[in-house]
Amino acid sequence: MVPLSSQRASSSVPPSSSTSPRPRWIHDVFLNFHGEDTRKSFTDHLYTALEKKGIIAYKDDEKLERGKYISQELLKAIRESMYAIPIISKNYASSRWCLTELAQIVKCMRETSLTILPIFYHVDPSEVRNQTGAFAEACARHEEDPNIDMEKMQTWRVAFKEVGNISGWHFHLRYESTIVQEIIKRILQGLSRNFSTLSKDLVGIESRVEEMMNILAIGLDDVRFIGIHGMAGVGKTTLAEVIYDRISHQFEASSFIAYIREETRNRDLVSLQKQLLSKIFMEKAINIWDDREGMNMIRNRLCYKKVILVLDDVDREEHLTALAGSHDWFGPGSRIILTSRDNHLLKRHGVNDIYRVNELNNHEALQLFSLAAFKKAYPEENYVDLSKGFVKYAQGLPLALKVLGSSLFGRGTNAWKGAWDQLKANPNKRILDILQVGFDGLEDLQKKLFLDIACFFNGELLDNILMDILESFGYYPYLNIDILMEKCLITISSKRLMMHDLLQKMGQEIIYDESPKEPGRRSRLWHYKDVLHVLKNNTGTDVIEGIVLNSVNQNEERFSVRAFSKMKKLRILKIHNTSFVNISFSNLYHKLLNLHWHSADPLRFMPTHGLRVLEWSEYPSKSLSNIFQADNLIELRFPCSHMKQLWKGISSFGSLKRFDLSGSQNLLETPDFTGVPSLETLDLEGCTSLSKVHKSIGVLKRLRRLNLHACKRLKRFPNEISLESLEYFYLSDCSRFEKFPDIVGNMTSLQLLYLDGTAIKELPPSFKSLCGLSILSLHNCKKLSKFLSVICSLSSLKILDVSNCLALGGIEDINGEVYLEQLYKSGTAIKFTKFFAVPEFGSNDACSMQEMFMTNDDSIGAFYIGFDDRVYYIRSLNHEESNLQTKGYDVENNCFKPKVMCASYLGAEIPQWFNMRSFGSHVTLQIHPNLDNNSKWKAYVHFTIYEVDEIENSDPRIFKDSHPDEGQFVEFVYHFETNEGPLKEPLVLRAPEDPSVGPIGFGVYLPAKWFLEQSNNFDGWSYIGASVKTSSSNVKVKECGVLLVPQHPHSEFYINTSIPGKKKLEIRHHLCGLVSHNVVPIRF
Repeated sequence: MVPLSSQRASSSVPPSSSTSPRPRWIHDVFLNFHGEDTRKSFTDHLYTALEKKGIIAYKDDEKLERGKYISQELLKAIRESMYAIPIISKNYASSRWCLTELAQIVKCMRETSLTILPIFYHVDPSEVRNQTGAFAEACARHEEDPNIDMEKMQTWRVAFKEVGNISGWHFHLRYESTIVQEIIKRILQGLSRNFSTLSKDLVGIESRVEEMMNILAIGLDDVRFIGIHGMAGVGKTTLAEVIYDRISHQFEASSFIAYIREETRNRDLVSLQKQLLSKIFMEKAINIWDDREGMNMIRNRLCYKKVILVLDDVDREEHLTALAGSHDWFGPGSRIILTSRDNHLLKRHGVNDIYRVNELNNHEALQLFSLAAFKKAYPEENYVDLSKGFVKYAQGLPLALKVLGSSLFGRGTNAWKGAWDQLKANPNKRILDILQVGFDGLEDLQKKLFLDIACFFNGELLDNILMDILESFGYYPYLNIDILMEKCLITISSKRLMMHDLLQKMGQEIIYDESPKEPGRRSRLWHYKDVLHVLKNNTGTDVIEGIVLNSVNQNEERFSVRAFSKMKKLRILKIHNTSFVNISFSNLYHKLLNLHWHSADPLRFMPTHGLRVLEWSEYPSKSLSNIFQADNLIELRFPCSHMKQLWKGISSFGSLKRFDLSGSQNLLETPDFTGVPSLETLDLEGCTSLSKVHKSIGVLKRLRRLNLHACKRLKRFPNEISLESLEYFYLSDCSRFEKFPDIVGNMTSLQLLYLDGTAIKELPPSFKSLCGLSILSLHNCKKLSKFLSVICSLSSLKILDVSNCLALGGIEDINGEVYLEQLYKSGTAIKFTKFFAVPEFGSNDACSMQEMFMTNDDSIGAFYIGFDDRVYYIRSLNHEESNLQTKGYDVENNCFKPKVMCASYLGAEIPQWFNMRSFGSHVTLQIHPNLDNNSKWKAYVHFTIYEVDEIENSDPRIFKDSHPDEGQFVEFVYHFETNEGPLKEPLVLRAPEDPSVGPIGFGVYLPAKWFLEQSNNFDGWSYIGASVKTSSSNVKVKECGVLLVPQHPHSEFYINTSIPGKKKLEIRHHLCGLVSHNVVPIRF
């Protein structure tokens, strides 16, 4: 919707643009004056100033048509005006027409919304109010006129009295120009408020306007260039229009130039320069010969004016150079607003700040869709689920919501269902055409990179290895990923490449159009039926560069291995199952692809020269043939394969960096890695038959991540290791693993070591050389019989878990340079004299230390001291044997007053049993009317999905806007409000910044007693609203969910969430805690 005032501000709106209807008035201002007194002086000055500001003013000598009865035409004009300005001068009362108009003005003020702004032009308001002086004399003459009856005379006197009592402008030793400017400002303020009501139908606009107003800082005298940035169709122009309507009256000059990218296709920059100056100075004939002259003219004529200028949809630097070259072109207090899809363009032009317009949250999206589809804010009863499907499809994009909603207006449910089926098969062309504008502006390499992300890499972890893959394609990703982000075509969220669903569909439609009838002639294949068509019918060509086959338990299919032979340019091949993401390896092994090949070696005819990525779930062969040599392959994934042995002897994979054989339960031993010198990640998790690791693993000098989790038959490693680049080492649940190898050489890069559930009895003396180790987990190492003195030499160790090490006992003293932040020792008999010291989190450098000395302690589990001296994490504390004193903590009951519980887990979705959810950081829960009173709920549970915008181990050049790591914790501040107002204090919690990737869930359990401490009584509450803020700009709250736990005697609240092969959710009695490693149901 294009608000009316933006139409008036710019003549560049294309004819096809939708416009808002005119308000019910025709004229903004009606001027009522005595011609002989002011027509050629003050009234003319005022009228000219009004016209210059674009205010439609009615003045009788300009508007009356010759031959019409004057009084009726004038009275009609008054009724059709928003403001009336009676300019009451010395001879005003002598004119019957002036008095007739004034009476009509007062009548309309009473009956309509007409506003009177009186001007007392060299007369005293009291003379008008009391009809004294010249006004008394004029009234006396009218009373003597036989053509004027007493009733009319009385009406005039009442009008004088009412207008005389209205606060207006009194000319008394004041400059006329000053009064004119005050009047203009007052009228523009009123018009702005009225036009702003047009934004009531613009869902979600108010919060965005408020954020923009904070950035604009109207009132300061500096000149500010502000960018509005976002993807196509997200509402950049609409936001700029609403801002312009609301604040343009506060500036001396204003101009809104819309659709610049589109306009410059058919118009040169000179015409836009003329348009800008013509609007500001109300001059129709602006002579400019070339854009250089136009630039000089704009700078010279505006450098002393306070200007509001909006340049909408700029996509080239010459647009900005020609129309708003630099800050010194404009006078103090000016604000220049630029909307663009190109963030880098705005930065290059030196904007002071950039506001990113994000998609609508779930609630806003449903409301906008409903307004388009039903002309009301919520779907009709039989259409709720259908509406939510379309809303989810649109992913918060206002353009898509309006297009889809309006196309369904007035249609029945069967038509809606048909439209949904059609949309899945053929995306809406109108939406995709608008989105494709951004793609069309890319260079060829950037287009190819975009299409690869759309077809193959959307949602992929953006780590060094993926960057190397993209680099190998010649995409220069360190530059071009940046450019795609700046143009709002991709984002990076939780360390992953992400693309809006509709942008992905747009990219896939571009590939489909390469060959609509024959998939074998398209460069990229991802649709199940298209891939099957090519493989079954052997219609592949050298056009094909990538294939992704996602199976969902289809019927048994058989293919010839020669199906790949013609694909000489094949770069990417992924064959995997998407239906069993959360199934354990033991079950997944039997439920994957039901594909069969007419050969024991499906890779026999695979072209390998261009192959960079090969992923094949449940690869059917028992080994890789030595014929398969892929020196350029960077990523090789065979999860849940049937392999027993990879290859014999040495195979050459000189470029291979990631090797994944997780879940390959038949694998007996690892191969000789001599021919894989570049390997960085080796994943053997769940290889339950693996019993031997080849000694050549020691030659992998670039190996950073080694995962042997749940290799149940693995007893030992090679006797010595020297993996100088190794950072993450997982040996957890290797239940037969008895001896950790000796460390030779430099392994200071190792940060994390999981030995949970192994059979080790001790660690070698060389273990103390791991001076970079920060996390060591020995949980459930039941044969570990004595505390490990070598640990005291680990100067970087922050987290130590020796819980359930049943044989541990005795008195220990952790001395040396070890400053643990967290210690887990439940299930052991170990005692400590000096426990640990933790850094104070009050400063970024964390240089201040606090020490905790614990004596005669039998049951300390773990705790964390926050920057405010509060205990933020406590487990199994025996208060009688400790001297711990801290505010806010109930030692006797081992909990906060009242108990607050929370937990974190990996996952992108809020659990289904949260009955109220909302995208973004705010959620409101209505108190259910079926509850007799609020005392029947015992707890409030809040669940937050958040992401940390930081890429592990990646080149910092990609992420210019990212922030450095702020420590191990993410701080959340919860602000609660109800219908009775906000609660007294916010709730401050800390969640662990998990080292894993992906969205993270954080759940908080607040008992009803906690709310009672914040409010004397909650019996009258009808809703609870919660807003979540974070202390770090690189932590984004994506979604929130809430529920009330009912007060039933036998009700139990469970949280038991398992993440396959990862970690689990465990509620703990505190405000934060590391995610543990075992699945334990927790009850409240």
